Amino acid sequence: MLEPTRKPHIDVVELIFRGPSAKKEEAAKLLEKLGFEKAVESVPWREAFPEYKEGDYPAVCLRAARHREGLTQKELAHDSGIPQAHISQMECGKIAIGVTRAKKLAKVLNADYRMFL
Repeated sequence: MLEPTRKPHIDVVELIFRGPSAKKEEAAKLLEKLGFEKAVESVPWREAFPEYKEGDYPAVCLRAARHREGLTQKELAHDSGIPQAHISQMECGKIAIGVTRAKKLAKVLNADYRMFL
């Protein structure tokens, strides 16, 4: 019988704490015992994807949030009440999202509406 080639999905969480600096190493050792590992340094997405211009940010966020929720444009249109053609244009950066639409989209996409502005 064939074995699955993909590893099972494991939920990953990144933690951020504040506390006394003298306890930093002790806390790191305790977290390592629980199975946590140090996160590698990351780069800002703008550096990783220089092909996106500054004005593309709302369009990129909308597309990413929709994909994160596993929705098609048609499904998002149905759930938000915004025509699919407008969602397509917003994702391409051809029309502005605006506050009213951003709030409707954020509700469906479980996001903060300000990321779409």
